[in-house]
Amino acid sequence: MFTKQRIASDMKRNWSLYLMVLPVLAFYIIFCYKPMYGAIIAFKDFSPGKGIWGSRWVGLEHFRTFFCGRDFIRILTNTLRISIANIIFGFPAPIILALLINEVTSKKFAKSVQTVTYLPHFISLVVVCGMIKEFVSDTGFITEFLAHFGMEKQNMLNEPDFFTPIYVISGIWQEVGWGSIIYLAALAGVDQQLYEAAQIDGAGRFRQTISITIPSIMPTIITMFILRLGSLMSVGYEKIILLYNPLSSEKAEIISSYVYNVGLVKAQYGFSTAVGLFNSVINCVLVFAANAASRKLNDTSLW
Repeated sequence: MFTKQRIASDMKRNWSLYLMVLPVLAFYIIFCYKPMYGAIIAFKDFSPGKGIWGSRWVGLEHFRTFFCGRDFIRILTNTLRISIANIIFGFPAPIILALLINEVTSKKFAKSVQTVTYLPHFISLVVVCGMIKEFVSDTGFITEFLAHFGMEKQNMLNEPDFFTPIYVISGIWQEVGWGSIIYLAALAGVDQQLYEAAQIDGAGRFRQTISITIPSIMPTIITMFILRLGSLMSVGYEKIILLYNPLSSEKAEIISSYVYNVGLVKAQYGFSTAVGLFNSVINCVLVFAANAASRKLNDTSLW
């Protein structure tokens, strides 16, 4: 049990460590916790001229407007479709890449593959979206390639059904190498004696991967999955806004881009804050639910 004397003694003895922690605490207090005060706007008819406390209290009116509005089902469906597709196809991609790199015997070749797959992560999102628009235009090389298989030559971003595949595949290309870093680090910590014992028992490389490698990094996979599931509703608006157009907005507009358009473009601050708060609450619930399920089923959890 901590007492005031013990705390004071520990702070005196480790004052340099506490000093190093102060900038981190200041960052979270100023940029993470203090802005939570602004969530009150979700329950007010906010006017910048009147300020938060001077604006009229409307309670749950903004939430009712959003839930009963004609855009609610469409935006929620778009968000879930893109997020679930990202998890189904995007989450396993860095794990598979890490496993493949781990099987490469040539260190020089493995490092070359790592470097090539890391590079897209450092390209500006604006540049990436510009490349995507060029590649899938009616004269782009991807469109030309698919035309050989019978697809009609057209700007693929003008077709709503193509938006989700383009978004997910381009995201995998950009982030698969960067996402594999943590799994490569986990693979480096696997006990090599397990592989030696498996070889003695006659297990091949595939059996070793299934029976040793994957179970050894499963705690890391579960932890990353919980974090990924917690951001299920948080598809970034930047890439969406850079890619979509009026022709594809039917299946491209998501909650975050909707908040951006309603809040900043149309200046409906209270309504957009309510939508964003709803999104954050759902993500929070998902994190707690995924963590509880993981702790119960696999004895692995964040807390």
